[in-house]
Amino acid sequence: MGTKRVDVAIIGGAVMGSSVAFHLAAHSGFSGSIAVIEKDPSYQKCASALSAASIRHQFSAPINIQISQMGIDFLRNIGDILEVDGERPRIDLNEGGYLFLATPEKREILERNHKTQIELEADIAFLERDALSEKFPWLNTTDLSAGCHGLSGEGWFDGYGLMQAFRRKARALGVDYMSDTVSGLRPKAANWQLTLNSGSTIEAGVVVNTAGASGGAAICSMVGLDLPIHCRKRIIFTFDCREKVPNLPLLIDPTGAYVRPEGNRFICGSAPLEDPDCEDFEVDHSFFEEFLWPTLAHRIPAFGAIKPGPSWAGHYDMNLFDHNAFVGPVSGLDNFHLALGFSGHGLQQSPAVGRGIAEQIIFRGYRTLDLSPLGLDRFYQNRPLHEVNVV
Repeated sequence: MGTKRVDVAIIGGAVMGSSVAFHLAAHSGFSGSIAVIEKDPSYQKCASALSAASIRHQFSAPINIQISQMGIDFLRNIGDILEVDGERPRIDLNEGGYLFLATPEKREILERNHKTQIELEADIAFLERDALSEKFPWLNTTDLSAGCHGLSGEGWFDGYGLMQAFRRKARALGVDYMSDTVSGLRPKAANWQLTLNSGSTIEAGVVVNTAGASGGAAICSMVGLDLPIHCRKRIIFTFDCREKVPNLPLLIDPTGAYVRPEGNRFICGSAPLEDPDCEDFEVDHSFFEEFLWPTLAHRIPAFGAIKPGPSWAGHYDMNLFDHNAFVGPVSGLDNFHLALGFSGHGLQQSPAVGRGIAEQIIFRGYRTLDLSPLGLDRFYQNRPLHEVNVV
C-alpha cells in the first residue's frame, strides 16, 4: 500500500474538517499538501447533513457570540468566497432570527445574556410580554415574562450545502480527500503516522482531529487524550399546519423545545428527557407525541391541529465538560490540533473555527479572532466555559 507523506492530515471531512482544509489551502501563507480522511464519503450520517442548520448570536459566552458574528459574515458572502469555476454555492440563508422566551423565574438569565449580546453589538431586541403579543399575535404569552428576538444575523440555512461548498472549494485548491478510516495514530520522529483501515499509512507534519461524534473521541484515545466527548442522539420532526403562523422565527420555548419554518412546513426538536450515549439512528415517535407536540401546541395554539411529516435522527459530539468545543493545539502533543465537542454548534461555528485552526498551523497563533477561550487547557485546569444557552 505504501506511505503517503503530507504536511497536514485532517481526520474527518464534513463541515469542520472541510472548513479547516479550505482556509488552510486558500491562505497565502501556506503552500503545503493537505489530506482529508473521511470514512463516509456519502456523508449520509454526518451531523452536517442531519442538522437543523442554524446560526445565532444569542449565546451567553462572548466568544460564542463573536464566532457567530464572523460566521454570519461568511455565510452572507459564501457565493464570492467559495465560488469554483464560475459556480457560486447557495445555502438559502434565511435571517428569520431566533426568539428566546423566558418565564418570570428565567427572566434574569435572559436579561443578563441580552446585556452581553448588546455589549458585543449583536442585533437583538428585548421584548416585554405585551410587545411579544403585539409582534407575534399567534404566540401564547400567558406564562411568559419576556423574550429576545434576533433582528438580523440569526436564522437558518442549508447545512449540507455549506459542507459541500467547503469541500468542493478545498478540492479545487488541491486538497486530497481520501475515503478511509484511521485505525491508528502515533508520533514518529518529528511527524505523525496514521494507519488506515485500507492498510496504507500516512505521515503528516500536522494532524487535526475534526472527526466529530462518530470518531473524534476514539482518535483522542489513540494519542492518550481521555476527553468527555460523547455521542448523543438528537431527533428532528417535521409537520404541516393548516393555520398560518406568519413571521415565525426559530422559537426556543422555556422548556428547551424549538420550532422553525422549513418551506411550507415546520421542523422541531428538543434535547431528550433522558440523554444517554447513543450511536443508533432510531426515531422515538413517542417523544414527539408526549412532549414536543403538547409543548409547542401550548406555546402556539395553531399547532394544536397538525399533520406529522418525516423525521430523522442525528448525533451531537457532546462535550459534557461545559458544552463548548475544544479548539486549537494540544499542550504536550506537538502539531496535534482539535476542533471537537461542538455540542450542536458545529455548523454555525465552522467558518471561524476553520480559519482559526488554519492560523494556528501557519502562524502558531490566532490572527483574526482569538479562540483561546475554547482551548483544551481549560479542561485540565477545571475552568469550564459555561454557556447558558445550549439548545
